[in-house]
Amino acid sequence: MSKRLTLALVLALLAASTIMVTRPVSAATPVENSWASKTPMLVARYGVGVAVANGKIYSIGGSTRSGGGGTSNGPIPVTGGTVGINEEYDPETDTWTTKTPLPTPIQNFAIAAYKNKIYCMNGKNEVYDVETNTWESKTPMPTPRSSLQANVVNGKIYLIGGYPNGTLNEVYDPETDTWTTETSMPTASSGYASAVVDNKIFIIDSNRNQIYDTETDTWSQGASSPSDFLLGGAAGATTGVNAPKRIYVLGEYSNIWEGEPPYFVRVYDPEKDVWSFGADIPTHRKLLGVAVLNDVLYAIGGYTSSYPDFFSISYGPTNTPYATNEQYMPFGYGTVPPAVAVASPENKTYTSSSIPLDFAVNKPASWVGYSLDGLDNVTVAGNTTLAGFSSGLHNITVYAKDSFGNIGSSETVIFTVAEPFPTATVAVASVAVIGLAGVGLLAYFKKRKR
Repeated sequence: MSKRLTLALVLALLAASTIMVTRPVSAATPVENSWASKTPMLVARYGVGVAVANGKIYSIGGSTRSGGGGTSNGPIPVTGGTVGINEEYDPETDTWTTKTPLPTPIQNFAIAAYKNKIYCMNGKNEVYDVETNTWESKTPMPTPRSSLQANVVNGKIYLIGGYPNGTLNEVYDPETDTWTTETSMPTASSGYASAVVDNKIFIIDSNRNQIYDTETDTWSQGASSPSDFLLGGAAGATTGVNAPKRIYVLGEYSNIWEGEPPYFVRVYDPEKDVWSFGADIPTHRKLLGVAVLNDVLYAIGGYTSSYPDFFSISYGPTNTPYATNEQYMPFGYGTVPPAVAVASPENKTYTSSSIPLDFAVNKPASWVGYSLDGLDNVTVAGNTTLAGFSSGLHNITVYAKDSFGNIGSSETVIFTVAEPFPTATVAVASVAVIGLAGVGLLAYFKKRKR
């Protein structure tokens, strides 16, 4: 082979390897801790209720009030007010659709979604069915309150604090349409931010982080927010499926009077009980709604107050509502591997050479397979039955890969297969018994004839 040909082959191989190593990142690859602007609501509002049901985001009620205050030219007219507007957002198509409005216009109320129904509460308890696009009234709150949040844990809706009666803890059961009262919050709070992680409800305001354990009906304190000033805050929690478990708190400003920067996004790690800051939201606003869908956050609506000029101080601030819809990719998004749980085989002895393989994966998987007795992985489409086991000790591990390429595995299950029950021998023996019985009967009848 000539030197030129050899050199050409080497260069070709190097070029190929370079292409493989420096493969461009897909445009669909998410960028963690980043914001993107999405299609705004059809109507600008603040104090709006935001909830997720059936893969869609619903923005209900709120206020369209704008104006007020004044300038050197005089007062600015006030327009709008509390509404019952109901809009549905489809993240897949980035579009909004108008739905049947809330019968009673409200703002700064508690909202929660459970089994494709959305519960809107501030005294009344009005329920929206997303499948039928209809409303119905349920048993009202025992104690009417506003400026509070609703959190769903194990099929119950918790309404804590608010104004007035800022320590009250009332629980609604959607299945029985009944209310109960649980242990009150230690320190009164309203207009707070709140989210749920691992069956615990976190109530976060200016300098407190009160944690309610729904399983033990007890309260504890977590690390306080790093800023003393949290105005018109809202929060959402990532679940650990597509992003690590965190609580993201969005409030208007930190304590700027003491020179702190105007961070809008505070991030709480409930496992480590520590706070950090996220990328600042593009549009600062208060009394906004936060929705979390597939571990992606959406900051919707809100308003700002401003003084147009020096003379407006005597008139008060001017309000500007927003229809803004901004999407946030949280820290670690797309880095969490699937969780795989095996229900069968179990760690026990089997007397069959065929054993069901039953498992569950906590999110959609692009590939699933198993390794039996340490051998190479075998791809499966889902639950199946494994056959041909020899007697003795065996082990199995199930693997799953998500769309981001993360691979998760189950715990390795160790089980034993005893000598299979001799079904074939039994069948032959049964035939033999029947045959002997037949011979016996034949002999009996022959004797009778004699």
